[in-house]
Amino acid sequence: MVQVAAALLFALAAGLGLTVIVAMLRSNGDAILSALSGEGAFPAEAAPHPGPAANIITLRQPMRRHAARPARVQPLLSRAA
Repeated sequence: MVQVAAALLFALAAGLGLTVIVAMLRSNGDAILSALSGEGAFPAEAAPHPGPAANIITLRQPMRRHAARPARVQPLLSRAA
């Protein structure tokens, strides 16, 4: 009984996955197929061109931290030995 329920659940999940794939192909079919063929989804003229940015965004300066403290050197033998 459990095996039948697992098989039905697997079939339902597989059907839902195929439905999602078909829906994606219907809505973006041209872009997906052109990207798979190596042409890209957008023409080269519309692509962004490298160069200096129009707006420069400065990031916050990192907080200064104090110098690292030297690690304590532990004796090789414990005091109990």
